[in-house]
Amino acid sequence: MFKPLNNYVLIQRIEEENKTAGGIIIPDTAREKPSRGRVIAVGNGVFEGGVRVPMTVKAGDTVLFAKWAASANEVKIDGADYILVKESDILGIIE
Repeated sequence: MFKPLNNYVLIQRIEEENKTAGGIIIPDTAREKPSRGRVIAVGNGVFEGGVRVPMTVKAGDTVLFAKWAASANEVKIDGADYILVKESDILGIIE
């Protein structure tokens, strides 16, 4: 299992529907990568002023993250595709 460090979050993208509400099928080459995902693992947080700031998100949360996140890294672990982002690039938790 992979354990992110500091304030990094490992996310598995949730694929979006491949057709519009009107029934038009969107080809893979025209689809944007989804910006929703399920949190797989989180780091321990960062130190600020000598105190560790805990993470807000937890494993199992469904989140919305910035599409063009500066910290985003696509990684492959055990044959599965994930994205590794800083917690600050997560826009919110979907409840």
